[in-house]
Amino acid sequence: MTTTRRRYLRGLGAGSALLVGSAGCVDRAPGVGDGGSDDGSGDGGSDDGSGDNGLPGDDSTDDGADGTRPRGTGGPGISVRSVDGLGDFPVSVAVAVVNEAATESSPPRIRTTLTNTSEEPVTVGEGRAAHLEYVYDDTRALVWLPAADAFPAEPGCWRLTDSVVTTEEYRTFDLGPGATSERSVDLYATPGEDACLPVGEYRFRTPVSVGGPDAADGSSGEWGLTVVLE
Repeated sequence: MTTTRRRYLRGLGAGSALLVGSAGCVDRAPGVGDGGSDDGSGDGGSDDGSGDNGLPGDDSTDDGADGTRPRGTGGPGISVRSVDGLGDFPVSVAVAVVNEAATESSPPRIRTTLTNTSEEPVTVGEGRAAHLEYVYDDTRALVWLPAADAFPAEPGCWRLTDSVVTTEEYRTFDLGPGATSERSVDLYATPGEDACLPVGEYRFRTPVSVGGPDAADGSSGEWGLTVVLE
């Protein structure tokens, strides 16, 4: 069940989020599409990543300069360096790469999975930021956005052409014992970046609140994700 509390208008990038993980896991999605009940997107197949300057339109040849870039990919490949959860919280976090490389039709994509590892139901907030939706990296060069939605970006480049304004509500969702919540998020460069998707290592952090279904306030923590674009 998803509930909503306060509402306010905010531009994308205010960095709000709430959630937690007892252990961080990294995986590669086994196939196309997401099976989670929270995710309304269809995912394209995984693409291998290789070194690139981050600019689109490099797909006129069969492969990249090092021979590892598949036909049709024009951007850098993404890999997950680490996932940091919170050991004492009853919610674990796992991350799977769904689309490794940027293509003309899709940015790099990951899937986040939150699992209640306890024998009691829990409430997680803020519901979107817990899955990295609308969360920036520490340098504010990149942002994760819901894969199910379309955003103003240069085709094949995946650099936002304008700030994204969203009505943010403090949302929560409940997880029963052993239950999971899955969503997919796409990686975009923020407006004004020189490169479409700038290569380098990037750190994302999102606060999380976890409590019982009847608790007015949950315990707050943070989980983090480090990715490399190359």
